[in-house]
Amino acid sequence: MNVVPPRKPTLAGRSKTWAMDVIRRNTPTREDMAENKYLAPIAHRFLSPELWRFTRRSVPRGVALGLFSAFIIPIGQIFLSAFLALPTRANVPLAALVTFVTNPFTLPFWLVVANRIGEFVLRFDAAGASLAAAPAEGGSWAFLTMIYEVGAATLVGYLVLSLVTPVMGWMISGWVWRAVVARKRARRLKVMEARLDQRLGAQ
Repeated sequence: MNVVPPRKPTLAGRSKTWAMDVIRRNTPTREDMAENKYLAPIAHRFLSPELWRFTRRSVPRGVALGLFSAFIIPIGQIFLSAFLALPTRANVPLAALVTFVTNPFTLPFWLVVANRIGEFVLRFDAAGASLAAAPAEGGSWAFLTMIYEVGAATLVGYLVLSLVTPVMGWMISGWVWRAVVARKRARRLKVMEARLDQRLGAQ
């Protein structure tokens, strides 16, 4: 007789929406977070069910913290988002999942976006023109100037993204959550009305 091996425990049973299923498949469980060696000092706090519920407050907070952690530091975003989720009562798995918006595959795209934003903020076009007119116009000076412009602009762009994207994510996720809840409520009302019509028709 074939014995089916036990499946890895998930946050909950299968959801009715594909988005929730994707979140549950790609985020660590409470047990995974509690057993992580880097989170060992506060591992017991991650077992709180409140941090793993999807509510109208915890979801936008989780999205905002995930975006902030994704852009503010290049590595360790998941751990930072988990730490920040504790005092803010944000959704831990969602915050961890959103940090993957910055990954090795999306890095080139975000570097370009951050650089363009940084250039817009710092106005390096005018600064570059003044530096180009400096007496020292050697090749090495031009190369160092370019490195400085690109690096500084990209850094500023990432700082801007770490502040702007959380606000946008919080607003958009809150709106999506309300829309999903309203849609589910409308479906329930339709089901209740259909059942009521059936009962009245049977009488």
